[in-house]
Amino acid sequence: MRRHQLDIQLKTPAQVAKMREAGLVVHAALARMREAVAPGVSTADLDAIAEQVIRDAGAVPSFKGYHGYPATICSSVNEQIVHAIPSPAQVLREGDLISIDCGAILDGWHGDSAITVPVGDVRPGLLKMAAAAEDAMWAGIAAAARGAASGRGRLTDISYAVESAVRKAGRYGIVDGYGGHGIGTEMHQDPHVLNHGRPGRGPRLVPGLCLAIEPMITEGSPRTAELADGWTVVTRDGSIAAHVEHTMALLEDGVWVLTAIDGGRARLGDLVTSAEAASL
Repeated sequence: MRRHQLDIQLKTPAQVAKMREAGLVVHAALARMREAVAPGVSTADLDAIAEQVIRDAGAVPSFKGYHGYPATICSSVNEQIVHAIPSPAQVLREGDLISIDCGAILDGWHGDSAITVPVGDVRPGLLKMAAAAEDAMWAGIAAAARGAASGRGRLTDISYAVESAVRKAGRYGIVDGYGGHGIGTEMHQDPHVLNHGRPGRGPRLVPGLCLAIEPMITEGSPRTAELADGWTVVTRDGSIAAHVEHTMALLEDGVWVLTAIDGGRARLGDLVTSAEAASL
């Protein structure tokens, strides 16, 4: 059997700057939805907010119509991990945990990001899990930046960093079969980025590489099932999950987190490219 030949598209700094504009649209939509999350709000309400923010910015939702997907966001609540379809019937309740995934296309370039948000007062354990997913994402992004700077970095250095951060944080399940990806003029490009694995393998981490890094972890088993709608992925044991994501670009002088308002500066410090500072 022939192995799949990866088609990795490296971007120029000018193209990355265009992706940054799409990333900022996604950031704005997620920020508005974060503010709106509360008991009594439906996932369809959040979807409407996202679509309005995206279209008001002159952009187009990445997800809507993608392989027939019917909505602007994926709104995964509690045991739903990813790809849950918003619905007026799904109303948030006190103590829920919701992961919101959102993408936008602006001038042909994609941004993609996800956040996990508590609904009202939630169990401390859920907040800890959400923070663990967030920390793991940033660990993966930092590993990419350091690997590119050294000239020796490989794709699975990101996977290893994500897994190591999750394992350090607690006994969480790391979801298999879903992960990060290349991104640019398409929402999903090569390479696929696993959230676990040994370091030092796969394509080199080089300037121009743009990736979406997205850990998905659970309080229990990492085993998943897909619901009859053909989209929603849930935990088989009913345990609650968290999912976060940022789009990042590697440039000659560092990393640029395109869907973070500060480019990643607060979490990554000097690993962030000077292009980020010039854009603020």
